[in-house]
Amino acid sequence: MNASRGFYSQGEEEEEEEEDLLQFRNIPGSLLFMAKFLAGLLGCTLPDKGNPSLFEDNMPQTPPFKGQLNSGGYNNNLYQTNEEAYSDLYYQDNNLVSGSLEAFIHHLVPTVDYYPDRTYIFTFLLSSRLFIHPYELMSKVCQLCMEQQRLSDPQADKLRLKKITPKILQLLTEWTETFPYDFRDERMMRSLKELTHRLASGDEVYKKAVGQMSQGLIRRLTVLSQYEEALVKINATAAERLTALKAKPQAAIQRDLLSICNDPFTVAQQLTHIELERLSYIGPEEFVQAFVHKDPLDNDKNCFSDHKKASNLEAYVDWFNRLSYLVATEICMPVKKKHRARVMEFFIDVARECFNIGNFNSLMAIISGMNMSPVSRLKKTWNKVKTAKFDILEHQMDPSSNFYNYRTALRGATQRSITANSSREKIVIPFFSLLIKDIYFLNEGCASRLPNGHINFEKFWELAKQVSEFMTWKQVECPFEKDRKILQYLLTAPVFTEDALYLASYESEGPENNMEKDRWKSLRSTLLSRV
Repeated sequence: MNASRGFYSQGEEEEEEEEDLLQFRNIPGSLLFMAKFLAGLLGCTLPDKGNPSLFEDNMPQTPPFKGQLNSGGYNNNLYQTNEEAYSDLYYQDNNLVSGSLEAFIHHLVPTVDYYPDRTYIFTFLLSSRLFIHPYELMSKVCQLCMEQQRLSDPQADKLRLKKITPKILQLLTEWTETFPYDFRDERMMRSLKELTHRLASGDEVYKKAVGQMSQGLIRRLTVLSQYEEALVKINATAAERLTALKAKPQAAIQRDLLSICNDPFTVAQQLTHIELERLSYIGPEEFVQAFVHKDPLDNDKNCFSDHKKASNLEAYVDWFNRLSYLVATEICMPVKKKHRARVMEFFIDVARECFNIGNFNSLMAIISGMNMSPVSRLKKTWNKVKTAKFDILEHQMDPSSNFYNYRTALRGATQRSITANSSREKIVIPFFSLLIKDIYFLNEGCASRLPNGHINFEKFWELAKQVSEFMTWKQVECPFEKDRKILQYLLTAPVFTEDALYLASYESEGPENNMEKDRWKSLRSTLLSRV
């Protein structure tokens, strides 16, 4: 995603600085909520993997991912003329299924007569980090590429160089475009610079190609840095507003989401803006490094323990948590029962609009917020709410049968996206924690190494299939007009902690049993001691 699409712009005037914070939100400590939420999800049954899923024959260069994944075999090495120059790879029904790490590295490197299929490039670059640091892989690739150019005949050298250089540059381009965060490591940049300098030496065409590749990489890394800076800035602003709320609760309580916008469809559109913006910064490798374990054949520590290059996945989880707590805060905050019921009905309508858009992540965050104990215990308020629409939404996101209803709806949204005639119909925002759960179970349920020590590549074809589908979804441009006031509120409005939610809930509808009474007294005592 281009920086120009973001809500944060360095070039705006100082009086608009508050509006510049609209893009991002990061809540320290909110991973605890997602941990509790995932704990329930991980109790779901593991979906049937079935036959290995595949990329289409014409999966393009990445990004963007225009192609979809289907079923079939990963046997599309279009330029492969040798059965394998490096023989330690194993096929079943013409599908690559296993081999040694060294063999897979050789299979990645182009030769005069061969260029690896792009499905293989993506899959190996994605999964190889479970076994080898990206900078070590780059070093080996550079070494093999240089060896490809060495011939005793000077004339043959020139001919060989002319044939192989475009292929090597293409491989490096795909790497820098699809996994740019790998290059936040200076060792990666050093190897890249050394190899491209040798390839482009004395040839203006290749120099231009190298320049374009380098500029694109620097641009992507710069945008990431701006994103991270904006996260820090908006986090500080949200903290300041929470402090202001604690200092003058009655003054701050006058402002709520309904006072900013009472149109559910507009709010759902703005939530979709935030979702797509956040999704766009998640690198495919972050799904792998989230569950990385020590390689049993590696005597050193695991590949990502000491240098993780991005935390965009965690930032997106933080957003889900914030939205859930924001919903609960908006419901518990009003003093009057009638107002609380109106807020509940409003969020039910927002959730329904999110479902219609294909924004399943915001939908589930809203449902989660409304099901939090401080909200669900407000029985007198719920009695004033028409819950039929909410019951339907809960049914759609019912976790039974491994979220069968949701998965059916997701397939429908995905099919709509494939055949879409408008950007509005292309939107697919998955329920993110379930996507993480699926990848977690895939990683845990299948061994990365076979008994003979070879890499189990069938597992990584399936991993690549799931991540590649996500890559397609995150490329979508949000078609809705931005409303800065609504976005500002959604991203920076004060959000209560769990204790504060319980206290507000008890103040609205008194404790019903001794356990609630004891908790209420404890919370009030704690609150008074802090004043």
